[in-house]
Amino acid sequence: MSTPGGRGIDLNADLGEGFGVWRLGDDDALLGIVTSANVACGFHAGDPSTMRRVCGRAVSAGVAIGAQVSYRDLAGFGRRFLDVEPAQLADDVLYQLAALDGIARAAGGRVSYVKPHGALYNAAVGHAGHARAVLDAVLAFDRRLPVLGLPGSELLRGAEAAGMRPVVEGFADRGYTAEGSLVPRREPGAVIDDPAVVAERAVRMATEGVVVAVDGSRLLMPVESVCVHGDTPGAVGLARAVRSALADAGVSLAPFTG
Repeated sequence: MSTPGGRGIDLNADLGEGFGVWRLGDDDALLGIVTSANVACGFHAGDPSTMRRVCGRAVSAGVAIGAQVSYRDLAGFGRRFLDVEPAQLADDVLYQLAALDGIARAAGGRVSYVKPHGALYNAAVGHAGHARAVLDAVLAFDRRLPVLGLPGSELLRGAEAAGMRPVVEGFADRGYTAEGSLVPRREPGAVIDDPAVVAERAVRMATEGVVVAVDGSRLLMPVESVCVHGDTPGAVGLARAVRSALADAGVSLAPFTG
């Protein structure tokens, strides 16, 4: 668990986001850098063979496996809000969780946390019905699983109220609004791909519990996990820069599930 003093923190990335013959990102390289892998479960990206390959290599690398659950939206990479009935969404999330956990167990591991992807992640900040659907699926599957989300989100508030473990996550490679939400990807400043800037942001989150928003304001954000997206341009270099900068700052890296 991280502290404002910078004792230790988790570093996560989105992996397994290829599909069939298409590969997105360098899963193998990232598995040598991160401590937790958010593995796509087939609804926004990923397929059974990709899931099995990533899980097997995560187990070998000692990297925690998380289920990155999504709306059913392969064509849109899970980045489009879908007005799904909460009960159906809960079933979709449960399906993804069970599928990935079965594959992870065949590889000698298990799913140890849950993180929504893309539009579902953002919807779960303020959409009570969809946040609750994610939690209902996790509760039905294994209430002990931690849930990653933005601070102050409906998802994390609901998790805490249900006696689950909410885990606050920060994004080193994404811009924040002054309100603490992520800048929409279509807007300037949404994605940060300068290794030095990304590394500095990660260190500040880990040691000070602070992130600087796009308007220059400082947001309090003490996090337990820092994310570098696997599909951000130069993701491997960004992740290496983050890991190196955290080490130089005296911050140890370990899965928050450990």
